[in-house]
Amino acid sequence: MHDEEAVRRVCAELILRYAYLNDERRHEDLAALFTEDGCLYRPSAPGQAIQGREAILAAFRKRPADTITFHVCSDILIEVQDSGRAQGRSRILLLSAPRPADDARPQPGVPVPGVFIDRFALTEDGWKFAERRGSFWI
Repeated sequence: MHDEEAVRRVCAELILRYAYLNDERRHEDLAALFTEDGCLYRPSAPGQAIQGREAILAAFRKRPADTITFHVCSDILIEVQDSGRAQGRSRILLLSAPRPADDARPQPGVPVPGVFIDRFALTEDGWKFAERRGSFWI
């Protein structure tokens, strides 16, 4: 798949899929969006690299189970560099709340805006994140 528009669509879908999998706590599927040696800089710790798919998986598994999240992604821009590399950026809005003990409605805190800067690589398994650099605007 070397058609630039197709690459843009696939990479934009990776960004959206990341948000859904993160909120659904499907950590194995989320980690699989990265190359084996992929690197993640979470928005909550933008100076701390999490290197490698296994380390990314371990980091997400450590997240508190009593917090629910809802990531809104927008303004996704993808630039194709060549047949195997692309870069992108997007905006996020994070809503989070303590998980209610019963069927009560969650009470979210203040929305937190942020950005991601991404590098994508074409692998044998398709396009993956080579690097995600997130930061919050707070």
